[in-house]
Amino acid sequence: MELKYRSAKVNDLENLVSLLIEDPLGSQREDASIPLKRSYVDAFKAIDVDPNNELLIVEVDEQLVGMLQLTFIPYITHIGSWRCLIEGVRIHESFRGRGFGEQMFEHAIKLAKTKNCKVVQLTSDKQRPDAIRFYEKLGFIATHEGFKLAL
Repeated sequence: MELKYRSAKVNDLENLVSLLIEDPLGSQREDASIPLKRSYVDAFKAIDVDPNNELLIVEVDEQLVGMLQLTFIPYITHIGSWRCLIEGVRIHESFRGRGFGEQMFEHAIKLAKTKNCKVVQLTSDKQRPDAIRFYEKLGFIATHEGFKLAL
C-alpha cells in the first residue's frame, strides 16, 4: 500500500487528538472532549503558520494511518547547520505492524535532506521500550542524555 502525505488541516484535529489518546501515555495527558479544547486549535494555528514546522497526515486510500510533526531548527553550532526534530509520531492501531512507521521515517528524513538538515533527532519516553527499539533499528543512536522540566 502506498502512503500519501499531506499537511494537516484544522478539520483533522479531532482525528489527530484521537490518535494521541490511543497511546497509553497520551491517554493520561490528552483531552478527548468534543469540542476540542481551544489550546489544540491554538497550537495547530501556530504550527500551520510557522514555515519551520510541518504537521503531516499519513493516509492510505484516504484513511488516516498516522501522523508526525517535523520542526526544522537552525543552529549556530555545527557550522550554522539545520536539524530536523521529529515529534508526535503515531500510527493508528489498526495499521501497526505493516512497515508504515519505517516508510514514514524515510519520508521525514527525505524532507529533512531537502531542507539541508545535517541531523535528524527525536526523543522517546523511557516508558516506550518498543519505540526505542524501533528508532534504534532505523539507525538512531542515543548519543545524548535528555532532560525536561515540566512547567
